[in-house]
This record gives sequence, C-alpha cells and structure tokens, in this order.
Amino acid sequence: MATTLFDLSGKVAVVSGAAQGLGQATSLAVAEAGADLFLVDRNLPGAEGTAEAARRLGRKAIASACDVSDPDAISELFRQVDSEFGRVDFLGNIAGDGHLAQPEDLTIADLHRVLQNLVVGRFAMCQEAGRRMLFQGRGSIMNIGSLASSTALGRGHIAYSMAMGAVIQMTRELSTEWSCRGVRVNCVTPAQVVNPSLIARMDQDPTLEGRFLKGIPAGRLGQPKDIMGLAVLLASDASEWISGAIIPMDGGNMAMNAGGTPGHEKRPVGAWQPKQGRPT
Repeated sequence: MATTLFDLSGKVAVVSGAAQGLGQATSLAVAEAGADLFLVDRNLPGAEGTAEAARRLGRKAIASACDVSDPDAISELFRQVDSEFGRVDFLGNIAGDGHLAQPEDLTIADLHRVLQNLVVGRFAMCQEAGRRMLFQGRGSIMNIGSLASSTALGRGHIAYSMAMGAVIQMTRELSTEWSCRGVRVNCVTPAQVVNPSLIARMDQDPTLEGRFLKGIPAGRLGQPKDIMGLAVLLASDASEWISGAIIPMDGGNMAMNAGGTPGHEKRPVGAWQPKQGRPT
C-alpha cells in the first residue's frame, strides 16, 4: 500500500532551479519515485547533469535554460512540455533570485527585479502549470517560500521578505480558487539551507553560521536532501487532502521563534535511568 501511495509512475514533473540545491534534490526525489522530468535552470549544464542522473534511474528527462522571471519565456517553456509530455502533474516552483540591501539603500529598480523573479515569475509558472492541471482535473504545485515569508529576518532582506510574503498569499489564493477543481497548491518555507550562495556569505562572515544555529533547535543548517520526502509527499496521492498549507522546513525555527532558547545541553543516549522499585 505504501509503495502505491507514493508512486509517481506515469506522472510528469516540471522543476525550476534544478541544477543544484533544493531544485536538484526535488528533481531526483520525484524521479526516484517514478516521475518523468522537465528541468529548468539558467545553469543549463547543471540542469543537464540533473537530467542525466534522472535518466540513469530510467526516467525521461529534458533540461531547459528558460528564464523563469520572463512570462513569455515561461509560456514557451510549457509549450515545449506539451510537445514532449502532453501533461503536467507536479510543479516544483523553486528558482528565483533575491537581493540584499538595507531598506534605506534599496533601489526601486532592484526591488522590481526581485518582485519580478520571485512573485511575477512564480505566478506565471503556477498559471501555466495550473491551466494544464485544471484541464486534467488534478495536479499539485509546490511553491518554495522561506522563513522570511512569515517573519522578519533583518540583515538587508527587505526585498526578499516582501516577495516571499507574496508567495505565501499567492499559494493560499491559488489553493482557494483551484482545490475544488482538483489542483492542490502548497508552500514549503525553509530556514537556512546550505547552498553556494550561503556558503559564500558564511565565508565572508565567520559568525554567521553560529547566529543562524542559535535560532534552530535541531542544531544544524538545512541540507538540500531535507526537501526530498516533502516533495514526494506533495507530488503524490498521499497528500490529496493537503492544499493551501504553509509547511515549515526549518529544524524547529518557527516553533521556537525569537523568544525561545534552544536546549544546549546534549546528554548521551541512555543517560536517563528509571528509579528503582515501583513508580510513585
């Protein structure tokens, strides 16, 4: 039963940001579960590498360098999906660039660029995939938001946080409009997940990782593999009554929030011993 519940055989997944990080992990997870893939990343050699890994699993996989901030390019992308596969069952809506700047220094041009990448582009991806899913009568969209979708980060994240807040509301609105027609839309909101950009920032500021970890009770940064189970769940019939959900993937960060203090004392396994005699 469990194997059938999570089986994606015969389904087609479109995943953006597929060259590395969460996009690559999502792609390989749904491929392992049986889905064929149309992979999107401006780093075309990286996307081709992910496609080749999927082909080794026996899947059909095609890579594209589509600019996912450009609605016209996205329309052409989905025409290619129609030609190659004739259907879309899952969208992993992951790619998009942010920009760090203090609020008083952020230019309106940079703000427009971030909103185009993370809001307009992601909506265009949802719209094109959603049209096809509505025609089919079923489908699932997984938007990637951020911890910054729900709480302020500071550190120059004003443009990114504004955009990520919009992604959450977009998810809720699309779910409300489309769920009754068989199309589910959910949003995963990660905390800090290790990727080349984050590694570069931590190399520049050796205190940064420690500051992040103070807010993560699980005691480690996220890894791209942490999305894999969630991606398969949301792509599969196992989650057919989950829609409009905002799902933290953050090691307990949002649960603790700013007022908490994570437990720092690590006791060895088996340290607790029951009292002798009968319980009182």
